[in-house]
Amino acid sequence: MATDNLHNRRIVVIGGTSGIGFAVALDAIAAGAQVIVGSSNPANVTAAIDRLGAGTSGWAVDVKDEASVAAFFERVGAFDHLVYTAGDWGPLRGGGAIAQLDLSSANATFAVRFWGALAAIKHAQGQIAQNGSITLTDGVIAKRPRKGAALSTAMAGAIEHLARALAVDLAPLRVNVVCPGYVLTEVWNSIPEERRAAQLQSMTSRLPLPRVGTPAEVAQAYLYLMRGGYTTGQVLTVDGGMTLI
Repeated sequence: MATDNLHNRRIVVIGGTSGIGFAVALDAIAAGAQVIVGSSNPANVTAAIDRLGAGTSGWAVDVKDEASVAAFFERVGAFDHLVYTAGDWGPLRGGGAIAQLDLSSANATFAVRFWGALAAIKHAQGQIAQNGSITLTDGVIAKRPRKGAALSTAMAGAIEHLARALAVDLAPLRVNVVCPGYVLTEVWNSIPEERRAAQLQSMTSRLPLPRVGTPAEVAQAYLYLMRGGYTTGQVLTVDGGMTLI
């Protein structure tokens, strides 16, 4: 059966109730897929299912709780593709200077995006079709470190290395990563509206594509990686050219 056709495929999107994950779910449904969304907030799952419409189901899952993850995937059953977009960076998150780093709480930076992804893969991989895929999410900070963000940079880089290792370990199951740059998701709502546009413009003015991306634009990378049957262990960067400057 062709791997480039998403019609009637079952796709699980952890983090699929908002932002990039929701855009992936929306496009996958448009391609004829059956989508299961997961998120930590039951109300958000219900709202996302209502918005996505026919062909969608989903349940709450706490990716920081392995028992919750195991129960979620037991309920899901067999499926074809796992997309993991859970977690957010927060527009100002970085970790701070190493000298002031609280090592006892540093693991929280890895809790959702790294350890949560690993828990999801652990309990999902046995249920994913052999010609299926896993697509993780990091961020362009993995390639463009900034001062005061060593911990976030390390976490993002760890996701890329995890994907490369799992592409070998879980073969022929394909494992890849999408690396977004600045994307206009709900996370930016923490910046007051009266200065949000100016801050985003300042952050992106030097890019070859001088604007923030949209979730729909980034979602296309995930759809390619699900369809791309000869692509594994790769990082697909969608950053408006940020890594070029």
